Amino acid sequence: MAEQAHSVNAEVGTVELHHEPAVFGVITAPGFVALSMLVVVVILLVNKVPGMIGAMLDKQISKIRTQLDEASKLRAEAEAMLAEAKARTASADADAKAVVANSQAEAAAMQAKAEADAAELIARRTRMAEDKIAAAERTAIQSIRARAADAATTAAAAVIAEKHGAEADKALVDKTIAGLGRLN
Repeated sequence: MAEQAHSVNAEVGTVELHHEPAVFGVITAPGFVALSMLVVVVILLVNKVPGMIGAMLDKQISKIRTQLDEASKLRAEAEAMLAEAKARTASADADAKAVVANSQAEAAAMQAKAEADAAELIARRTRMAEDKIAAAERTAIQSIRARAADAATTAAAAVIAEKHGAEADKALVDKTIAGLGRLN
């Protein structure tokens, strides 16, 4: 039977009543929260908080605009510096090309001068060698002549010694002495 009584109660659906606390019997918890919010909004309006917030936002906007202006100026300066750097780079490239061309021209001139100097040195050394050869030839010819003269003298002495004796020398000496008397 207890089970039946319990199921009857469940079917009938009895409602339990609670009592919500209320201030002055009228204002409940949600009403109190709404009234508190209304008081806070009134306090904010009386103290001009929206104006203060607007002024703060205006200051921030002003600061941001100033920073944007400075950033724009810095960007313009950076772009000018970049253009200047590119111009310097182009100038440096042109200078480098000029230096390379000048160096090549100087190298070509130095090479031409070295070739001319080498040709002159070769010609001078060739002349010196030819002069030495000519001097050696003259010395050789003189040496050969001296040897030939010595050989001729030796041969003549041998021939004279062979063909002339004391008698031939006597006749030659007499003839020479007789020729001396005619000269005076």
